[in-house]
Amino acid sequence: MPGPLVDVAWLAAHLGAPGLLVCDASVGAHRHDFAAIPGARLFDLDGPLSAPDSPLPHTMPTPEQFQRELRGLGLGGTGTVVLYDNAGLYSAARGWWMLRAMGFERVAVLDGGLPAWTAAGLPEQSSPPGPAEPGDFTARPRPGMLVDSSVVLAALTDPEAAVLDARAAERFEGLVPEPRPGLRAGHMPGAVNLPFTTLQDASGLLLRPEALQARFAEALRTRSTAPPPGAADAAGGTAPRLLFSCGSGVTACVLALGATVAGYRDLAVYDGSWSEWGLPSALPVA
Repeated sequence: MPGPLVDVAWLAAHLGAPGLLVCDASVGAHRHDFAAIPGARLFDLDGPLSAPDSPLPHTMPTPEQFQRELRGLGLGGTGTVVLYDNAGLYSAARGWWMLRAMGFERVAVLDGGLPAWTAAGLPEQSSPPGPAEPGDFTARPRPGMLVDSSVVLAALTDPEAAVLDARAAERFEGLVPEPRPGLRAGHMPGAVNLPFTTLQDASGLLLRPEALQARFAEALRTRSTAPPPGAADAAGGTAPRLLFSCGSGVTACVLALGATVAGYRDLAVYDGSWSEWGLPSALPVA
């Protein structure tokens, strides 16, 4: 696997290889009743791959439940996973981050998702595959990759950290109502807005590493004096710890993917995101 991102040519060349699991991680209105890339299985973020007893959407399930669901998809301990979604680059990164948070590193996101696959004229399936042979994947949680509101609150005033919000600018500024009822409008004081769509080009592909570095450096210029990863070694400094938030912890993972490709390494995703922070509470809102 070439890295956290693979293109449609790579996936087409390896489709059907032993141990390769392709998963459709589409959510909400972008989700189909079946996965459209041949052999793909549903990585159900709207179902059992989110905590069933949480009042918040798309929160991480227990390691035991996550392990059970991934074994049911056929994932083995020596397997490889490629995730995509029907929107292009929207929710697949959430599955990528969850697998990494559970100690599994042989996982990548399909750049451009199903739209890129379709545009390339590659074959699609019209019905879900049959039952998978159960795998032996073992979840090994890695602390610090998914964090709660207390960690984010501390990071907002930490000069060596930055909190980046992946929501659209209108939501960040509180100019439009939140799509989920009961949430306050606005953003965390000290957070920086970096809409996840700004990390993609006009065709829906993730920007190249140099362009991603420029986007993150521009965003961080308003929050932190720490150099971007490309300048860190030359300047003798240290890149900041980056924490990502969004509406429900899904598109925050697109920022995490972009930051990884750009060279950042000290990263975390706020699992509750605005679905938690925006609730009436003592958590501050600007």
